[in-house]
Amino acid sequence: MTLALRLLACFSIVILLGLPTASTSTALAADDDAPAVLADPPVRWWKGNLHTHSLWSDGNDFPEMIVDWYVRNGYNFLALSDHNTLSQGARWMDRAEVDRRSGNRGFDRYVERFGRSWVETRTVDGVEQVRLKPLTEFRALSEQAGRFVLIQGEEITDRFERKPIHMNASNLLEYIPPQGGDSVVEVMDNNLKAAEEQARRLGIRILTHLNHPNFGYAITAEELAKAVRERFVEVYNGHPGVHHGGDDTHASVERLWDIANTLRIAVLKAPPLAGLATDDSHNYFGVEGSSPGRGWVMVRARHLTPESIIDAIESGDFYASSGVTLDDVQYDAESGVLEVKIAPEPNASYTIEFIGTRDDIDPTAEPVLDNNGNPLDVTGRYSNELGAVLATVEGTDARYELKGDELYVRAVITSSLPPENPSFEGQHAQAWTQPVGWEKWINQAQPAASDD
Repeated sequence: MTLALRLLACFSIVILLGLPTASTSTALAADDDAPAVLADPPVRWWKGNLHTHSLWSDGNDFPEMIVDWYVRNGYNFLALSDHNTLSQGARWMDRAEVDRRSGNRGFDRYVERFGRSWVETRTVDGVEQVRLKPLTEFRALSEQAGRFVLIQGEEITDRFERKPIHMNASNLLEYIPPQGGDSVVEVMDNNLKAAEEQARRLGIRILTHLNHPNFGYAITAEELAKAVRERFVEVYNGHPGVHHGGDDTHASVERLWDIANTLRIAVLKAPPLAGLATDDSHNYFGVEGSSPGRGWVMVRARHLTPESIIDAIESGDFYASSGVTLDDVQYDAESGVLEVKIAPEPNASYTIEFIGTRDDIDPTAEPVLDNNGNPLDVTGRYSNELGAVLATVEGTDARYELKGDELYVRAVITSSLPPENPSFEGQHAQAWTQPVGWEKWINQAQPAASDD
């Protein structure tokens, strides 16, 4: 057979194999008719980050580029939460400012990814400007039913005196200006009230959580306990400058969490705080600074919508992670058993610690003093029995049966390996489950907060 005949035969086979038959055409049509979202889909885990910054405030990349990174890295939801602004309306930025923030890398990468037909520029008085597109415009580039959804957010950036008090509100429709107040607790409470008012008025679900309590060492555990209207706090924030581990004078964030929850349940008869992990990402060029992929929440819900995600978080059906993935976490209130199952990484070993406080704890503290013996405005020194390790298990599966005298129990899972993108030296990948077993202690709870 000549070369020409052999090529013709191969070409004929390719055509025969490649053309759809009547049966394959029917199959393709059936697939096209399949619903994007199943009726009553099964409950599953969804991965998301609720703290993200872009060029709309102090981030260094375009929101479309940021969203694209999270989509490509396996996230299912993302809240864009710029400081005291929503990505709404007309906004232009000088090209020079874009270049300054991104080290002359942002604009060209933006054009390469989305093309000149998408990127809009103009020249005003000889100055080249780039249009920052609003969420309503760019969300269609990335959102897919059952795969990825964007949530509009805002970092309400407030303060009391010199103390920064930042709170993220997710699923807003309207901008919330910082509300201020005459104390740390009042500032938190006022901003929470503003989010609650918008949710009621517009008939929407809004999740508000306290960001990085150790940023500027602004918030003590005692203040966090007293702000009982707040139910969520970042137990891990991926920004390197938020003092996650504390220091000799200041408690670590995880210690703040345990102290605040003990005081809430034992003294204030109020529900505990649930813990989230977030990126607080600002930098998208390399891993220096606050880069993405460091902290996230895994939320168990049936539907991938902002409302379903918020409902699941508010019911406590989620865990926080800086790199550890759980196959399952279950709490049976009737038997009082908390179970954790890890999805292990190759070459990693795991330590599972069950943390809690028993009801016979002395909830008083000694003040921390300066060199002159004067008390400092920091979290007090509490007994080590508060937030104590109740049990430790080495392995990928563990269960803890509550004895009945625990105010609450939570689990922290620590890997032998560092996270893929550490935020501090010596960091190990971790996951944090939510406090359980506390409900019986607050049956006679005082009102969570007044509306006055």
